[in-house]
Amino acid sequence: MIKYKLICNECSHTFDSWFPSSIEYEKLKKKNYLNCYKCNSEKVEKTLMAPRLLNKRSEMKSEIDKNKFNNIKQKLKDYNKFIKKNFDYVGENFAFEARSIHYEKNKKKDNKGIYGSASNNDLKELQEEGIDVQTIPWIEDENN
Repeated sequence: MIKYKLICNECSHTFDSWFPSSIEYEKLKKKNYLNCYKCNSEKVEKTLMAPRLLNKRSEMKSEIDKNKFNNIKQKLKDYNKFIKKNFDYVGENFAFEARSIHYEKNKKKDNKGIYGSASNNDLKELQEEGIDVQTIPWIEDENN
């Protein structure tokens, strides 16, 4: 895992984000999957970071960080499990299905929520139309 300090070139907001590797960061950046959680802009870049020096104290902190990371990862897995159990998966048709439900064009739809994938532009358009959407990090369970 690698942690980068990122900055949004739209709103100047800085935040930290974890990536499996620097290669994965580059892949996500190239596909425009990185966005500012404050303004939803895709104009996000890495900033300069201080090198991490190891000593006894930082090694202890590293262990605490690993525990925090594992706890967060477990929480996300729990959320993902809850969503899979209680919502309908619509895959790449998320934006279309969300609009169908919102505008009640398809009266046969039940009130059960949906989940799937959509581009940042689709999510931005849905929000502008007043459709409540949330982005949740998805962690596939290696054991399944």
